[in-house]
Amino acid sequence: MELREVVAVITGASGGLGSYLAKALAEAGCKCICQYNRNRQKAERLVDEIQAMGVSAAAVQADFRVPGQIKKLFNSASEKGVPQVLINSAAVFSRQPLTELTREHAGRVLDLNLAAPIFASRVFAEKINAEFPSSESVVGKIINIADIGGIRPWAGYVVYCASKAGLIGATKALAKELAPKICVNSIAPGLVTWPENFDQTQKKRQLSSIPAARIAQPEEIAQTAIFLLKNDYITGQVINVDGGRCI
Repeated sequence: MELREVVAVITGASGGLGSYLAKALAEAGCKCICQYNRNRQKAERLVDEIQAMGVSAAAVQADFRVPGQIKKLFNSASEKGVPQVLINSAAVFSRQPLTELTREHAGRVLDLNLAAPIFASRVFAEKINAEFPSSESVVGKIINIADIGGIRPWAGYVVYCASKAGLIGATKALAKELAPKICVNSIAPGLVTWPENFDQTQKKRQLSSIPAARIAQPEEIAQTAIFLLKNDYITGQVINVDGGRCI
């Protein structure tokens, strides 16, 4: 896929990793629709950075737990052209031991981490099918940001890990259902940033299980996304960018 002038929707663009993904797409020439929920200031700063590159961008507020907000996001994106790239990066990460788990917490995590990417993919596919009704070649790309926690789960994060495992399953199912017009893949990052409460002992223990002996740089995740977007013969795959942790 030639990315220059392609409209890309990046959910969770105000997040740390989401902002790197948006900037990588902008550097590749994409027009970026940067979705955010609450962090308007950060989203608008991101848009300013992208526009400074000479690339079109817009910040769009959407709360994915509110009915109709996903369609609102894509309607806003369509003002710049038909979206042909969707990066599902929005997610909530939190530790919740089983003994403390509430239905409200579980519903919030599953809604944002699993249901929202699926419904966003549906609206995205509707836009693609309306614009390219008879195409038999690849005209759209979806990348879901999963997590190695969906492959090798951790104790105390049962709902989060289940949501990411579900997203990996959804990636494979969507790749079959949306072919051949749309390629659907997942990236499963390992550690990208340290949790704020980690001390040196905890960091050392984590690094001991990573063959690369370091955490990932956000740019390394973004580079993987660009690789997937430019390759039209990869679909239904999960690429672990984890320094070998899942070996």
